[in-house]
Amino acid sequence: MTTTIEASVGVREAIVARGVARSFGSVRAVEDATLTVPAGSVTALIGPNGCGKTTLMLMLSGLLRPHGGDIAIAGHDPKTDAAAVRAAIGWMPDQLGSWDNMTCLQTLTLMGRAYRIPKDAARERGAELLARVHLEEFADRPSRVLSRGQKQRLSLARALVHDPQVLLLDEPANGLDPRSRVELRDLVRELAGEGRAVLISSHVLAELDEMVDDAVFMSKGRTLGDEAATMVAHARTRYRVDALDRDHLLEVLARFGIAAEPSDTGAILTIDSEDRAAEALAWMVNQGVRVHRFGPVGSALEQTYMAMNEERR
Repeated sequence: MTTTIEASVGVREAIVARGVARSFGSVRAVEDATLTVPAGSVTALIGPNGCGKTTLMLMLSGLLRPHGGDIAIAGHDPKTDAAAVRAAIGWMPDQLGSWDNMTCLQTLTLMGRAYRIPKDAARERGAELLARVHLEEFADRPSRVLSRGQKQRLSLARALVHDPQVLLLDEPANGLDPRSRVELRDLVRELAGEGRAVLISSHVLAELDEMVDDAVFMSKGRTLGDEAATMVAHARTRYRVDALDRDHLLEVLARFGIAAEPSDTGAILTIDSEDRAAEALAWMVNQGVRVHRFGPVGSALEQTYMAMNEERR
């Protein structure tokens, strides 16, 4: 079955999952998951707690065997070529499991040795990565002294030790302060720019909007596909206009037959492109509307998530 996936998607699709399923006894944790992540891109995996995101990530990483469906990672099937998949993947779990008495540099050096990197090269690679995630001052300090956010950064460095083609990041922003979240966003984009495929699971949806190229939504063990994509596309067309004189704004829009959803301080408009948005703003100003705020309503991913009307488990 995997050869069919390889032949149909080509080399750019670094992560492919089709119809993937996994049960734990009578519980169907993942029912039917399908997604692709091209090399050089960042894709978000979004859904409520208990919808199957982490189980799917574990199957993609080769740590759990699927009970149905097909997976290909950098062209390799985790069921039949686990070693190649492990070499291709950098896995960052939600919680860092570490040896508390080992220093950060020792931790990364040991991980490098596990991937058969020579000791001196592994140590050098570890030092480079600590600098990249802004932990160089902790190189010789035990990991037990790290804060939750610092452990997250060490976990990301650990996932990068062997220079993987694919990154699976499970809630990487947990515990990060605002500055560290901005740095994480920039680093993830850099990693994609280097040609890696990044799949990131997170509940911080407003930040994902600025980080990802695509999004896959999950509900009750299933990926939603075109339904969610349509909802995201619609959310991206919603613009908020706030005016000093709300009534004048609504009167101008009504006079020209422009459909609008009134808000407390202005209106919500549907505008299908950034070019049209710029034209609409200029037009309203020319009509004498004193606009003091204009832009997208908010995170398209967050709007879509809230509109999904999930039944929580």
